[in-house]
Amino acid sequence: MKKWLCAAGLGLALAASASVQAADKIAVVNVASIFQQLPQREAVAKQLENEFKGRASELQKMEGDLQTKMQKLQRDGSTMKASDRSKSENDLMAQREQFSNKAQAFEQDNRRRQMEERNKILSRIQDAIKSVASKDGYDIVIDANAVAYVGNAKDITADVLKQVK
Repeated sequence: MKKWLCAAGLGLALAASASVQAADKIAVVNVASIFQQLPQREAVAKQLENEFKGRASELQKMEGDLQTKMQKLQRDGSTMKASDRSKSENDLMAQREQFSNKAQAFEQDNRRRQMEERNKILSRIQDAIKSVASKDGYDIVIDANAVAYVGNAKDITADVLKQVK
């Protein structure tokens, strides 16, 4: 079984190297660099900040109220009646749970929206890479961060950046 897996792996490696050797033109592109240089990225960040600003300020207000109530309970708890103290503790726990649920929902929504916008930008970059590669006749385009060494491959990062902007 091990010999069969080894032979299959060797066959795959040979097939992959044969396809690379058969390729006429290879290019590299630095997708991360393009992503960092795009002005749309900053516009999207501001848009998301504005989109979530209301919920963020509501959470900050809730957190401030919680801290105030916790401090009051710590300060006045020893002089309160047992029933009043118990009621305050229960109210505080309910408010803390509500805050925790809202904060978790906020984080999930914010993360989801950031990923959506990031994927839109990456899709535009991918389309630009395909366009530049087909225009210039490249058979293979590899992300520069995924390659340890590049000999004769052309770096098309600047061309792709121009197309995306």
